[in-house]
Amino acid sequence: MRRLISWQLSALLLMAMAAGAQVDNPNQSSQSPGSSSSTPTTPAASTPSVTVTGQKPRNEPTLPKLAPDQFTDCYSRYSTSPQGLDIVAMTTCQFQLARDQRIVIDKCVNRDGKSAPPAAVQACTELLDRKILEGHERFYLFVNRALAYVAQGDKQHALDDYNSAVQLAPKSAQPYYYRGVFYVQADVDAALRDFDMALSIDPKLIAALRQRAIVRLTQKNFSSALADYSEALRLQPKTAALWSERGYVSILDRDYAGAVKDEAEAIRLDPKLARAYFLRGAAFGDMGDSANAVMDIRTAVDLDSSLDRYILTQGKTASIALPPL
Repeated sequence: MRRLISWQLSALLLMAMAAGAQVDNPNQSSQSPGSSSSTPTTPAASTPSVTVTGQKPRNEPTLPKLAPDQFTDCYSRYSTSPQGLDIVAMTTCQFQLARDQRIVIDKCVNRDGKSAPPAAVQACTELLDRKILEGHERFYLFVNRALAYVAQGDKQHALDDYNSAVQLAPKSAQPYYYRGVFYVQADVDAALRDFDMALSIDPKLIAALRQRAIVRLTQKNFSSALADYSEALRLQPKTAALWSERGYVSILDRDYAGAVKDEAEAIRLDPKLARAYFLRGAAFGDMGDSANAVMDIRTAVDLDSSLDRYILTQGKTASIALPPL
């Protein structure tokens, strides 16, 4: 019974954390797991989808206090009656404890995006102290607690937890990826090392390819950024945002024809992707095709009025600024 319950809890946590490594929609790696925005984020704001965000809800219920050992606790509680071990009562006790553990896991993983960072830290710490998961699976708990520390602005404790996650699972790509995302703001070289390590372990980790491309873009290493996006698209050719982001790199690399082609493919895959129209309009403008440029820019603003801020007017002339990735 204990092994079954532990496996169910492990599977629950692993499935929730695995969502952070999926990049079917790369825009969902932003720091707001509940966000539906179609605007790609900068690497400084990009984190796994299990990131702790949001304000503490009113009347947030107190977390259950987990028993040090669920099997021993239930066994000792129901094995002292004169009739001997009460199997039914012990089983009920175990399922109640398993339910309590799931509640704490939900707070640690912050699946709904509403857990307050202090509650998430408390929940992850409770799970780590009780050794609910053992072995390399514990690295997920360290990652989630690190994300909560980041949300609180406690970068040192966050880095300590990311390092613990890497130490626990040195042959897993995900801890390196998560730590790389953390490093982007403060240490670009360290971030690139972690993305390189993640991809050496799992060359198909598209989230790492995308993040490394964006970092390389900030270094004006356009050829390497294009190579990363091209590999990501080889692995996931039906993701419109990836096509649009590669087109963005092509604009900066002054390959306007290539940008138009990539943005057109993004639009074909997602006709409501406003950024793709905007970027294609910018590329048309740089090619001197003002008619198509104006048409695309108008379509983009109609789909997403916030893009209007990147249109700069002066007298009778207008210029386009590229929105950040």
